[in-house]
Amino acid sequence: MAIDPTRLPRTETTIRDADWALDDLSGQTHERTAFTGVDLTEATSTGAAFADCVFTQCRFNAGAHLRTAMVNCVFVGCSFFEVRLEECKLVGSVFDDCSFGLVSVTGGDWSFVSLAGADLQKAQITGVRMREADLSGVRAARATITGVDLGGASLHRADFTGADLRGSDLDSLDPLTATLKGAVIDTAQAVQIAGALGLSVR
Repeated sequence: MAIDPTRLPRTETTIRDADWALDDLSGQTHERTAFTGVDLTEATSTGAAFADCVFTQCRFNAGAHLRTAMVNCVFVGCSFFEVRLEECKLVGSVFDDCSFGLVSVTGGDWSFVSLAGADLQKAQITGVRMREADLSGVRAARATITGVDLGGASLHRADFTGADLRGSDLDSLDPLTATLKGAVIDTAQAVQIAGALGLSVR
């Protein structure tokens, strides 16, 4: 996915090649800031706030963030290997060409987020609100996506091979365009998918 430059937030401040590894960002606030090449490896935060920011080639690896907001932000070519995000708010944010190896997301609001085409294999996503998120073409083989509110989400051509989807809202899932081989679902979801295929469960 290539982001239309005209849709990028208009930034007013630039932070380039900063070393924030191991830093505690708790309570920090950044708005309309461009972060380029910033190293946030093992950085932590509680209650930090980022709004209308652009992160390019930044490293968030092994970080842990609690109740941090990154609203209407854009992430381009960033790395989120083994990041833990708990009760974070990322409403309206866009991820382009980012890596998410072993990322763990628990709770929080990711509504209207764009993760189109993202590689979320083996990701752990639990209890997250992702209403109307764009997950088209997402590669989530062997991921855990449980108790997630996916109401109105775009799941076209999503690959959930071997994924655990129990308890997630699959109303918008088209089983004819998604890959579901070996996926684990619950009884209610099975009835839902059967209905989407035009089957009658008795």
